[in-house]
Amino acid sequence: MKLTHLPALLLILAAISCSVKKTANTTPLPSAPLADKVLLDTFADLQILWYDLPGFEKLSVRQKTFIYYLSEATLAGRDIIYDQHGAYNIAVRKTLEAIYNSFKGNKKTAEWKAFEVYSKRVWFSNGIHHHYNEVKILPDCSKEYFILLLKGCEAAALPMPLEEIQKTLIPIIFDPKVFAKRTSKEGPDVVLNSAVNFYEGVTAAEVDKFYQDKANAAGKNPPMYGINSKLVKENGILKELVWKSGGMYGPAIDKIIENLEKAIPFAENKQQQKALGLLVAFYKSGDVKAFDDFNIAWVKDKKSTIDAINGFIEVYHDPKGYKADFEAMVQYNDPEATRKMAIVSKNAQYFEDNSTIAAEHKKKKVKGVSYRVINVAMEGGDCAPNTPIGVNLPNSNWIRELGSKSVSLNNIENAYNQVGGALALQEFANDPEEIDFAKKYGEACGKMHTALHEVIGHASGKLNPGVAEPNITLKQYGSTLEEGRADLVALYFMPDPKLIEWGLMPDANAYKAEFDQYIRNGMLTQLRRLPAGANIEEDHMRNRQLVAAWAIEKGKADKVIVKEVRNGKTFYDIRDYVKLRVLFGQLLAEIQRIKSEGDFKAAEALVETYGVKTDKATGAEVKKRFATLPSKAYSGFVQPKLVAQKDAKGQIIDVTVEREFDFVKQMLRFGKEYSFLPVKN
Repeated sequence: MKLTHLPALLLILAAISCSVKKTANTTPLPSAPLADKVLLDTFADLQILWYDLPGFEKLSVRQKTFIYYLSEATLAGRDIIYDQHGAYNIAVRKTLEAIYNSFKGNKKTAEWKAFEVYSKRVWFSNGIHHHYNEVKILPDCSKEYFILLLKGCEAAALPMPLEEIQKTLIPIIFDPKVFAKRTSKEGPDVVLNSAVNFYEGVTAAEVDKFYQDKANAAGKNPPMYGINSKLVKENGILKELVWKSGGMYGPAIDKIIENLEKAIPFAENKQQQKALGLLVAFYKSGDVKAFDDFNIAWVKDKKSTIDAINGFIEVYHDPKGYKADFEAMVQYNDPEATRKMAIVSKNAQYFEDNSTIAAEHKKKKVKGVSYRVINVAMEGGDCAPNTPIGVNLPNSNWIRELGSKSVSLNNIENAYNQVGGALALQEFANDPEEIDFAKKYGEACGKMHTALHEVIGHASGKLNPGVAEPNITLKQYGSTLEEGRADLVALYFMPDPKLIEWGLMPDANAYKAEFDQYIRNGMLTQLRRLPAGANIEEDHMRNRQLVAAWAIEKGKADKVIVKEVRNGKTFYDIRDYVKLRVLFGQLLAEIQRIKSEGDFKAAEALVETYGVKTDKATGAEVKKRFATLPSKAYSGFVQPKLVAQKDAKGQIIDVTVEREFDFVKQMLRFGKEYSFLPVKN
């Protein structure tokens, strides 16, 4: 599970006061970057940042070498996420790369700039659909100009013949009706309405039956069937095309395996070596049970300084919740910050015992929960360029009974902090007191919310005996409710006096800043990310609106939260924080009941009633208000360039870190160095 929202003070949509730094493409990474160097580029609704690698130079050569090979395994899967997001994404991407690398005409015109923005948006989203709101990205340059660019390229540079590009790719790029949404959760058949490349020739009903039959036949503790395959129909028979060595995505997976095998000798202990060996075995066999074996071994490794996520992990982009995106991350511990926050995981049982969920849904003994504050060394797949700020894994509920790992991404949050501003807060906060609370407590609240969401929220509760995994029972609503449940755990415990006693929260008023920003974001500021009046598709956005809207409605009689309109602007005023906490606790108990019992009808009613529909007038108002602010809705990152220094025998003697300032040049480099899958035509 991934936490995608930023700390409270940043508001995700904070104003930017930095200028783009123009310099050489690559330069040694400075140890203490200045704020005006963090922001590298802005375009459309996006901004590109970079992150520092604090303490990397203090790692041993063995540790750096381990990170290097894990990072190469991370980048080797780049083609996979493109193809998962759409069958023609690699062809489109390579066409854009060919134009950049081969077109010799005028690159200073307005249409070239429009083409450039389109290309950067495709790279940012790992495909032709917006990375967050799922809607297809359309170029602002004309179709005729695009064809002119193609004709100005060397034929050998194009990924397919010009005639084929015009016939196949031009409609995919320019026609808004072709592959209109990446993931759609609306309509009579969400599978047929979605452009993701997880299914072919099958209906939503056939998908559900196929995987429910598998789960029912598996008995106790079934693996997460379907996470690593494409389901197709051949001659009337349903068949899985498994993502493995020798199977679908085989050439890219072979590169992942190659680098994992190079990394294993440099692992920090035998348990970590065992876990990585099992991950390699999974990639070779494609057996989902082997992925369970890996996760069990991975969870048991609590001692390593360096760790990695690599695999088919999150199911957010599958409209049915079975297929998992490739994602990867390489990390190393921030020991001082981890030491401070370890108290959260050490007291996991306290939170479980004092939760509002029903006694029969509580774990009698919370096992193996760990929490670390880490620094990212490399991200790939669905973790890049747009990154989470917290991660909790594994996702399998029965493996969670054995333990889980949670991390918050310290250097990512630090980068956000260096470009944050206060103008969005001033625009949407209800009153000066709310602004003061946010300035005083926002950063502490944001980090505490991340910790509680990942460590306690995702690790809490249990399924009733015989109830299958939520992707089977709750289907397309499972991820929304899981994220809502984790948020509610964080919100409910933020005011707990124990957090003050343990030195994790400043004082008894601090939690109010988090309550304020959560309602403000759930009902207002996140609407900037959508066309006015559009339904919400993304699970994290759905969960935030669901929680906020439900609390507003249930607290209406007591005026817990009051909507105010002043001078044509909407605000939300929390008038009873204590009662709001009670409401959060009530909703937490209900969502856990739904999950524990596998109550699909209740899940559907809750999400569809509170989490999906938006008001067109409010959406238009929010967008208009943000139009006056120098801010961007989304942030992404360039990755560091890790360079292996080798001796005459080819042995790595050091790994240095270089900073790449130019997002376009990094994307073009990745296209040359980490492109392993063929083009669909």
